[in-house]
This record gives sequence, C-alpha cells and structure tokens, in this order.
Amino acid sequence: MMSPMNGIRTITLDLDDTLWDVHPVIRRAEIRLYDWLGEHYPRITEMFAIEEMRILRDKVLERHADKVHDLTFLRHTVLTEAADAAGYAAFAVEEAFAVFDEVRNDVEMYPESRPALETLGKRFTLIAVTNGNANLEVIGIDGLFDGHVNAAMAGAAKPARPIFDAAVAMGGASAAETVHVGDQPLIDVHGAREAGLRAVWVNRNGGEWPEEYEAPEATVAHVGELVELLGAGLP
Repeated sequence: MMSPMNGIRTITLDLDDTLWDVHPVIRRAEIRLYDWLGEHYPRITEMFAIEEMRILRDKVLERHADKVHDLTFLRHTVLTEAADAAGYAAFAVEEAFAVFDEVRNDVEMYPESRPALETLGKRFTLIAVTNGNANLEVIGIDGLFDGHVNAAMAGAAKPARPIFDAAVAMGGASAAETVHVGDQPLIDVHGAREAGLRAVWVNRNGGEWPEEYEAPEATVAHVGELVELLGAGLP
C-alpha cells in the first residue's frame, strides 16, 4: 500500500500521454488534414508528401524558436507556407486548422482517468497544464478541472518556470502545496521541481528514470493510483 503524500491542496495535471495516448490522435489529425488539403488545395499535396509537411514543420520550428510554445501559431504558419509555395494566394488557413483541430480533440481517455479526476476533484483543486492545444470543452472534461493553463497562455512551455508559476497562481495554493503530475521526466517532473512544486511521475510503460534528474517524490503507473497516493479516498 502506498504512503499518502501529505500537505497537498492543488494538483496540476499534464494532459497528453498522461490522461490519454496522444500519438495516434495526432497521426489521425494530420492524415485527416492532409486528405482535406488534397481535396480542396490539391497542389499542396502534389508538392508535399505528408512526410515533407512534417519536415516543413521542423523548419518552421527552427525559424520561429521564440514561438515554440504556441503550437497553433506553428501549424498556421506551416499551412500558410505550404499554400504559398503551391501558389494559393487565397487560402482558408482557419478552416484548414479547424479540420486538424476537430480530430486532435477526439481523444479516448485512459479508462482510469475520468474516475480518478472525479474523485480527486472532491478534495483537491485540479488545474490542467499542457504544452499542447487540447480543448477541454470540446473533449468534454472542462467540468472536471477548476482551471487550465497552456503554453500559449503562459507565454512559455514546460519545463520553463512561467507556466508552472501560472498554474500555481491559478490553483490558489503555494507551490509547496501543489503537486504536478505528468509523464515526462524533464518537462513535467524536473520542470515542476525547479519551480518549487512537488512532482509525481506517471510511468505507464515501466521506463527507467533518467539519472541526470533528481528522482520524483513518487511514481505511479497511471493517474488512478493518485487516489491512494494522495489519500483522496479517505473519509
């Protein structure tokens, strides 16, 4: 049996790969967008294979390193540059992005995620913290959180401190009374601890903790184990 962590008032939670598996979602969204481009702007798909669109995205990332926290801006820029290269002076970038965004927010939560959030939310303030652009309302989980912060809102992506500071401020407790939960050793656990939060690593796949970072205070296989770890099921 786990020994409960004490003194926690706020839980900040990563989303992608913590509450759901994001990689197949992004692949589906990119394929759906590519098919839409082929239907409405065929010169783009004639010029760029889907793998080349990803290469273009990497180049945009290099040129706009100051915007690495704003994934919506980056995808808009990639689409606009692809359209320009294909000779489309008029290109409905918002409509194109909406095609991607619809699928990107069609996620299947891990089976333990919703029950855990419902239980934890009765005792703790829950704040979603993500580098991505998941839309909690569209996904249907906005009611499970007391607030959310993404990298675009904070002007910085994890592991940078400002996004954690924003999450702590939104949660209303001190950093020492806030625990961040996420799957990434660097951007979630190390970043949170550097910002003064406590941290729990979600290690779904039994990975080895990287030696270059201080070990997390606790490790769980999935967020369902937070209920016991944080004593949320206690009377």
